[in-house]
Amino acid sequence: MKFEHIDLFPDAENTYLKAYVCDDMPNFKNRRKAVLVIPGGGYGMVCTDREGDAVARAFLAAGFNAFVLRYSVKPYATDFRPLIQAAVSIKYIRENAERFSIDPDFVYVIGFSAGGHLAGSAGVMWNHPKVREALGDAPEGIGRPTGMMLCYPVISSGEKAHRGSFLNLCGKESATQEEMDVYSLENLVDGTTPPAFIWHTFADNCVPVENSILMAGALRENDIPFELHIYPEGWHGMSLATPEVLGGKDGKMFEHIRTWFPLAVQWSDTVKPSQHFVF
Repeated sequence: MKFEHIDLFPDAENTYLKAYVCDDMPNFKNRRKAVLVIPGGGYGMVCTDREGDAVARAFLAAGFNAFVLRYSVKPYATDFRPLIQAAVSIKYIRENAERFSIDPDFVYVIGFSAGGHLAGSAGVMWNHPKVREALGDAPEGIGRPTGMMLCYPVISSGEKAHRGSFLNLCGKESATQEEMDVYSLENLVDGTTPPAFIWHTFADNCVPVENSILMAGALRENDIPFELHIYPEGWHGMSLATPEVLGGKDGKMFEHIRTWFPLAVQWSDTVKPSQHFVF
């Protein structure tokens, strides 16, 4: 088992990719799945402790190799920079599949809150012109995740928006609705969007549960498989809902919410390799 800090974006301040890798599996047929972990923070900060490193360790224990992305935030989140960083990270993981003992056909992305928006963006905008330009002459689809896990995600710029996230993406405090709608994911789903695992809490008073419901509806309209879990209790930002990430707190509510993690791991086994990626 090893940990590696990868300076993948030397021109972007305070960004990196951090690998949590079990590298003792040399046979291709035994290679692990990979997951790119994207913490939240409203595109104004990155909550790596609670929604990054702890999640990566959980996936490592569950049989994945995990990579935590610290991406650009306000005032450097404009012009699709976080999306490009996510796509470049997925590309890097696939291109180094042998070194990291992973199967390049199974590279998932998981994101929390605004990180869920970025994970969803990687899924619905994998072929955006800005992404294609950044990836150069790499095989088409190399930056598309095999599947996306969206945890209490920011999705919509509409009535139920977490406006702060969209304003930070636009880089202005007075962005127009038209400017914010560019990043509204429920309107960008199409037939090439990867399958999704989504969870939220009904009681979330920061990012309304309607965000996940809107995303699920868009996936259904485009015939994209998804699994959706809405827990009746729990606040925003619960991550794994373990005592480790909740400051020692425990209880029946937390025990129920933390079922999302084994469910997500089981869901990953149902996802087939992408038909939109040739490596």
